Amino acid sequence: MRRVVRQSKFRHVFGQAVKNDQCYDDIRVSRVTWDSSFCAVNPRFVAIIIEASGGGAFLVLPLHKTGRIDKSYPTVCGHTGPVLDIDWCPHNDQVIASGSEDCTVMVWQIPENGLTLSLTEPVVILEGHSKRVGIVAWHPTARNVLLSAGCDNAIIIWNVGTGEALINLDDMHSDMIYNVSWNRNGSLICTASKDKKVRVIDPRKQEIVAEKEKAHEGARPMRAIFLADGNVFTTGFSRMSERQLALWNPKNMQEPIALHEMDTSNGVLLPFYDPDTSIIYLCGKVNNKIAVIVQGDSSIRYFEITDESPYVHYLNTFSSKEPQRGMGYMPKRGLDVNKCEIARFFKLHERKCEPIIMTVPRKSDLFQDDLYPDTAGPEAALEAEEWFEGKNADPILISLKHGYIPGKNRDLKVVKKNILDSKPTANKKCDLISIPKKTTDTASVQNEAKLDEILKEIKSIKDTICNQDERISKLEQQMAKIAA
Repeated sequence: MRRVVRQSKFRHVFGQAVKNDQCYDDIRVSRVTWDSSFCAVNPRFVAIIIEASGGGAFLVLPLHKTGRIDKSYPTVCGHTGPVLDIDWCPHNDQVIASGSEDCTVMVWQIPENGLTLSLTEPVVILEGHSKRVGIVAWHPTARNVLLSAGCDNAIIIWNVGTGEALINLDDMHSDMIYNVSWNRNGSLICTASKDKKVRVIDPRKQEIVAEKEKAHEGARPMRAIFLADGNVFTTGFSRMSERQLALWNPKNMQEPIALHEMDTSNGVLLPFYDPDTSIIYLCGKVNNKIAVIVQGDSSIRYFEITDESPYVHYLNTFSSKEPQRGMGYMPKRGLDVNKCEIARFFKLHERKCEPIIMTVPRKSDLFQDDLYPDTAGPEAALEAEEWFEGKNADPILISLKHGYIPGKNRDLKVVKKNILDSKPTANKKCDLISIPKKTTDTASVQNEAKLDEILKEIKSIKDTICNQDERISKLEQQMAKIAA
């Protein structure tokens, strides 16, 4: 007999927004008209690009720092122009890169417990773009390798450990680059551009491996990302302004493996991909110019990619009332495996950030091996120099059976050779970012501040308990009256 309904363990995945007290409130989310996600998340912190006077800034909040965020909360504010994109380093949960309208890329080291003072000094400033930098993306397996793309249509790959630009791809794109995605082992990148082309590029050989003209015929922005099997997934618009998604094989890009039309909304579809479960989440985002006219996209659609036709299988849609201004996506090691959580999004509203949890309903309390295959861990498989020399390596996988416990991250050190030295010796190295040693005075002040904060929290918890006790006794009295 023919099977009518396709079997899938993800058919009943459902999304749920957290309660109000678990949101991050009173945040002035950036109003820059740029189609990036404006939010980056890892198992320790959530970073959000915000409105800032006199330059560009973003917030970095510890995940537990929910509730109302004070206007005076410290920010990362070293850029002189608005920040357009941010990305956490996959190999160090305290290092984040930012690209800005001031044409620079900056790499920041966040203190282990979050910011207590605003951060204005980056670990390293990477200068090489002649126009604003709208995309930053860390290499998935090599330590300290960072890619940036700017409105000068150039892609630069940096060795952050030395602060040098080692690869410059400035003649491959004739128009603005919409997005760049690394493949699983970081040997190739794929790009979507305003000239309606999707390109697969070998950055070390500096050559285009595959190219598709008019992958989507519409004029609005496209997105292209690599899947774990090497295929490329794209989102874009048809000539009639209908939103489309497509699947391509880079070895033969004449025709798509699959092409689906969705709806006629204006929002650019930002794809988030989970290589462990082969699920793609599409989050619509409307920029500020359009949001005035159209109440933007407020849904997350999710699809499963398989080897069976039609290859891209629709699973479900999570919808809410408020349109999303941006979206952060938690790496797998930051999820709660005890609750069968397979994805967590951080949805940006105009004034707050709201976590949304995707769960597979299961009755068993045991670890669900089928939902959590070994996933990419925080350990780098290669050093930057090895990758630039031509080596490739797949991500080093970790098991989530007992949950992921963040280890201690080592500080990012940038070493530059002294160019004034006539003899280039290996021993003479200038450490630009040795962290300044804190005096005992500042340490004691910080300890006192922490103690105050803990005492305040204890007091508020005690007050809450007292209030609840009073409420319980009142309810018991009411119940006794009713019973009598």
